[in-house]
Amino acid sequence: MSTDDRRFYYRGKTLDELKAMNMDAFTKLLPARQRRSLGRHILYRQKKLLEKLKKARRALKHGKEITVRTHNRDMVIFPEMVGLTIGVHNGKEYLPVKIQPEMIGHYLGEYSITNKAVRHGNPGVGATKSSMYVPLK
Repeated sequence: MSTDDRRFYYRGKTLDELKAMNMDAFTKLLPARQRRSLGRHILYRQKKLLEKLKKARRALKHGKEITVRTHNRDMVIFPEMVGLTIGVHNGKEYLPVKIQPEMIGHYLGEYSITNKAVRHGNPGVGATKSSMYVPLK
């Protein structure tokens, strides 16, 4: 297996080719849902996030790791975001998401789960009528 086989490709394009594309050309490669949402317009809050990510990219070149925090879960992941860390709000806290090339075309919210798995334990005192007659210890 050659090293070329392990390179990242998105719809037949390498990461460098994706970064060199303009927004319209990249949008045509996306799935229908993402293409439709970007085709309408980029919201103001999404533009602000892109500006913050550009600042974080410049800081990363100077050796500083900056986590950009956002509530913007419906933002499509672009090739320029690869390598950055974004704190995505899940309703309670900001979960750090390190953007990998495989995440391109997905939404930020897909990587910040909003619910927690329920861990049922043993019933406590007062859980049922019969627990009134159980000695505490």
